[in-house]
Amino acid sequence: MITLTKEGGPADLDGVTHLSIGVSWDPTAGSSGGVLGKLRRKTGTDLDLIAVAMQGGDPVRLAGLDSLDPMGNGSLLHSGDNQTGHGDGDDETVTVEFARLPSVITSIVFVAAAYKKGSSFQKARNISFKVYDATGGSSEQVADIWPSLLSQDNGCAVAKAVRVDGTWKLEVVNETGKIKQGDEHALMRFAVSK
Repeated sequence: MITLTKEGGPADLDGVTHLSIGVSWDPTAGSSGGVLGKLRRKTGTDLDLIAVAMQGGDPVRLAGLDSLDPMGNGSLLHSGDNQTGHGDGDDETVTVEFARLPSVITSIVFVAAAYKKGSSFQKARNISFKVYDATGGSSEQVADIWPSLLSQDNGCAVAKAVRVDGTWKLEVVNETGKIKQGDEHALMRFAVSK
């Protein structure tokens, strides 16, 4: 079993063959009450979980947005786009099967963002990122990462998996920043900076 904290540094993923990262959030009305508040809660806000696969310092594949299996072999899978935050459990997940990742992939940065225009972290409550050891078909939670409620940013680098001498390590990043909404290059630049 691995234990993850930001302060603890990278954790060895020895024995972890499958890793899942999930994001969950609840819709909120913000400061709106009455009919407008009910409508905002009903429609929710759209946060997106994106895994950026890197070759050295270059992003080469994205899991998320419109790409559910960017490697084409099931090694990096996105669960699909939840556009409201309604429902229990994780709203979006990315699962990595390390042995099937192409050898050119040197790291994966997991980013949660209010990527689409009109969405924002401020329109969501109880944002949480969970990390699971999904080896053997189970889902054992090994970390629960909560971004600051005070952030005015719209992106959060959640965690980063790095290949080191043929093995993988995972570190909690939990750093927020601004990403130009709808701009895929801005999203990738944000991931590269982590």
